[in-house]
Amino acid sequence: MDWWQSAACVDEDPELFFPVGAAGPAAQAQQAQAKEVCHRCPVIHQCLAYALDTGVTHGVWGGTDEEERRVLRRRERRQARGAPSPGPGAPPRGGQPSHSGRRRDGRSAAHAPSRRSDQRASR
Repeated sequence: MDWWQSAACVDEDPELFFPVGAAGPAAQAQQAQAKEVCHRCPVIHQCLAYALDTGVTHGVWGGTDEEERRVLRRRERRQARGAPSPGPGAPPRGGQPSHSGRRRDGRSAAHAPSRRSDQRASR
């Protein structure tokens, strides 16, 4: 994990990347500031891959917030099961490292909960 030494956020206040809440104008402005730092970072793709691989759920990592990473994880699970991608309008992965299709617990993504149970859990 030597990539982090080249990260644009190394000299930033870490609290910038962990807003107290996700809602409200202050939190959204803070997330936008953190993402600005990410978008000029030379290791943005490694950072996002790390966050996805390790299941990071809080903060801004690799230019994404919690909800954006949740969407990426769902998309990866669907693709691992062979389901069609969401289609046009969905943001592309953009050259980020591919993931093995394995969940953090070591089981294959094919054993992940169904889309229906994902929808119930997000309500």
